[in-house]
Amino acid sequence: MEIHRLTRRKFAGRNPFDGQGSFFFGGRWSSIGTRVCYAATHRSLAILEYRVHIDLALLPDDLVIATLEIPEDIAIAPTPTLPENWKEYPAPASLRKIGDRFIAEAQSALMFVPSVLVPQENNVMLNPLHPDARKMTRRRRPVPFLYDPRLF
Repeated sequence: MEIHRLTRRKFAGRNPFDGQGSFFFGGRWSSIGTRVCYAATHRSLAILEYRVHIDLALLPDDLVIATLEIPEDIAIAPTPTLPENWKEYPAPASLRKIGDRFIAEAQSALMFVPSVLVPQENNVMLNPLHPDARKMTRRRRPVPFLYDPRLF
Protein backbone atom coordinates (compact mmCIF):
# COMPACT_ATOMS: atom_id res chain seq x y z
CA MET A 1 0.00 0.00 0.00
CA GLU A 2 1.11 3.56 -0.64
CA ILE A 3 0.03 6.86 0.84
CA HIS A 4 0.55 10.24 -0.80
CA ARG A 5 1.04 13.80 0.30
CA LEU A 6 1.11 17.00 -1.74
CA THR A 7 3.44 19.56 -0.23
CA ARG A 8 5.91 22.27 -1.12
CA ARG A 9 9.37 21.15 -2.18
CA LYS A 10 10.99 22.97 0.75
CA PHE A 11 8.97 20.80 3.16
CA ALA A 12 9.61 17.55 1.27
CA GLY A 13 13.38 17.50 1.70
CA ARG A 14 14.18 15.55 4.83
CA ASN A 15 10.82 14.05 5.74
CA PRO A 16 7.53 15.25 4.23
CA PHE A 17 5.69 12.86 6.57
CA ASP A 18 7.01 14.32 9.85
CA GLY A 19 3.75 16.03 10.93
CA GLN A 20 5.43 19.40 11.41
CA GLY A 21 2.62 21.41 9.77
CA SER A 22 -0.16 19.93 11.87
CA PHE A 23 1.95 20.40 15.00
CA PHE A 24 1.94 24.17 14.41
CA PHE A 25 -1.46 24.63 12.78
CA GLY A 26 -3.65 21.66 13.74
CA GLY A 27 -6.22 20.28 11.33
CA ARG A 28 -9.63 18.70 10.97
CA TRP A 29 -8.48 15.66 12.94
CA SER A 30 -5.87 17.14 15.29
CA SER A 31 -5.25 20.02 17.66
CA ILE A 32 -2.34 22.43 17.53
CA GLY A 33 0.56 20.74 19.31
CA THR A 34 -0.33 17.25 18.08
CA ARG A 35 2.21 15.85 15.63
CA VAL A 36 0.34 13.94 12.93
CA CYS A 37 0.85 13.73 9.18
CA TYR A 38 -2.14 13.96 6.88
CA ALA A 39 -1.90 11.93 3.67
CA ALA A 40 -4.27 10.22 1.24
CA THR A 41 -4.67 6.75 -0.22
CA HIS A 42 -4.68 8.17 -3.77
CA ARG A 43 -2.57 10.87 -5.39
CA SER A 44 -5.69 12.46 -6.85
CA LEU A 45 -7.29 12.73 -3.41
CA ALA A 46 -4.13 14.33 -1.98
CA ILE A 47 -4.28 16.87 -4.82
CA LEU A 48 -7.98 17.57 -4.24
CA GLU A 49 -7.54 17.93 -0.48
CA TYR A 50 -4.72 20.45 -0.96
CA ARG A 51 -6.81 22.34 -3.53
CA VAL A 52 -9.62 23.16 -1.13
CA HIS A 53 -7.18 24.87 1.22
CA ILE A 54 -5.45 27.15 -1.29
CA ASP A 55 -6.45 30.18 -3.33
CA LEU A 56 -5.18 30.56 -6.89
CA ALA A 57 -3.44 33.81 -5.95
CA LEU A 58 -1.47 31.95 -3.25
CA LEU A 59 -0.76 28.81 -5.25
CA PRO A 60 2.89 27.80 -4.83
CA ASP A 61 4.89 26.85 -7.91
CA ASP A 62 7.05 24.31 -6.07
CA LEU A 63 4.55 21.56 -5.23
CA VAL A 64 5.60 17.92 -5.14
CA ILE A 65 3.85 14.63 -4.47
CA ALA A 66 5.65 12.51 -1.88
CA THR A 67 4.83 8.81 -1.64
CA LEU A 68 5.33 6.50 1.32
CA GLU A 69 5.26 2.73 1.01
CA ILE A 70 3.48 0.96 3.87
CA PRO A 71 4.58 -2.62 4.64
CA GLU A 72 1.82 -5.21 4.89
CA ASP A 73 2.57 -5.99 8.55
CA ILE A 74 1.77 -2.47 9.79
CA ALA A 75 -1.22 -2.42 12.11
CA ILE A 76 -3.92 0.08 11.16
CA ALA A 77 -6.27 1.53 13.75
CA PRO A 78 -9.97 0.90 13.15
CA THR A 79 -11.80 3.74 11.44
CA PRO A 80 -13.41 5.72 14.24
CA THR A 81 -17.13 6.06 14.76
CA LEU A 82 -17.96 9.50 13.43
CA PRO A 83 -20.46 12.00 14.78
CA GLU A 84 -23.31 12.98 12.44
CA ASN A 85 -21.82 16.41 11.88
CA TRP A 86 -18.33 15.17 10.87
CA LYS A 87 -18.52 16.84 7.43
CA GLU A 88 -19.21 20.33 8.78
CA TYR A 89 -16.90 23.24 8.13
CA PRO A 90 -15.30 24.34 10.28
CA ALA A 91 -14.73 20.87 11.66
CA PRO A 92 -16.38 20.01 14.96
CA ALA A 93 -14.08 19.77 17.98
CA SER A 94 -15.07 16.13 18.43
CA LEU A 95 -12.95 15.20 15.38
CA ARG A 96 -9.85 16.77 16.87
CA LYS A 97 -10.45 14.73 20.01
CA ILE A 98 -10.58 11.55 17.91
CA GLY A 99 -7.28 12.33 16.20
CA ASP A 100 -5.56 13.56 19.35
CA ARG A 101 -6.58 10.35 21.14
CA PHE A 102 -5.29 8.22 18.23
CA ILE A 103 -1.88 9.90 18.51
CA ALA A 104 -1.76 9.88 22.34
CA GLU A 105 -2.72 6.21 22.66
CA ALA A 106 -0.10 5.25 20.02
CA GLN A 107 -1.62 1.81 19.42
CA SER A 108 -0.84 1.95 15.70
CA ALA A 109 0.93 4.21 13.24
CA LEU A 110 -1.98 4.67 10.81
CA MET A 111 -5.68 5.44 10.94
CA PHE A 112 -7.93 5.87 7.92
CA VAL A 113 -10.56 8.59 8.05
CA PRO A 114 -13.05 9.40 5.30
CA SER A 115 -12.50 12.43 3.09
CA VAL A 116 -15.16 15.12 3.42
CA LEU A 117 -14.69 15.81 -0.30
CA VAL A 118 -15.00 12.17 -1.41
CA PRO A 119 -16.43 10.20 1.54
CA GLN A 120 -15.95 6.89 -0.30
CA GLU A 121 -12.16 7.45 -0.22
CA ASN A 122 -9.82 7.76 2.72
CA ASN A 123 -7.39 10.22 4.08
CA VAL A 124 -4.72 8.77 6.30
CA MET A 125 -3.50 9.96 9.66
CA LEU A 126 0.10 8.90 10.21
CA ASN A 127 1.67 9.04 13.65
CA PRO A 128 5.28 9.86 12.70
CA LEU A 129 6.49 9.14 16.25
CA HIS A 130 5.09 5.59 16.36
CA PRO A 131 7.82 2.91 16.10
CA ASP A 132 6.14 1.41 13.00
CA ALA A 133 6.62 4.71 11.15
CA ARG A 134 10.31 3.82 10.82
CA LYS A 135 9.34 0.70 8.83
CA MET A 136 7.71 2.82 6.13
CA THR A 137 9.88 3.92 3.24
CA ARG A 138 9.72 6.75 0.77
CA ARG A 139 9.19 4.94 -2.47
CA ARG A 140 10.73 7.53 -4.75
CA ARG A 141 11.82 11.11 -4.82
CA PRO A 142 8.96 13.60 -4.62
CA VAL A 143 7.47 14.21 -8.06
CA PRO A 144 6.86 17.81 -9.18
CA PHE A 145 3.20 18.75 -9.58
CA LEU A 146 1.50 21.72 -11.23
CA TYR A 147 -2.23 22.34 -10.99
CA ASP A 148 -4.19 22.76 -14.15
CA PRO A 149 -5.61 26.31 -13.82
CA ARG A 150 -9.07 25.03 -14.76
CA LEU A 151 -9.33 23.61 -11.24
CA PHE A 152 -9.51 27.18 -9.99
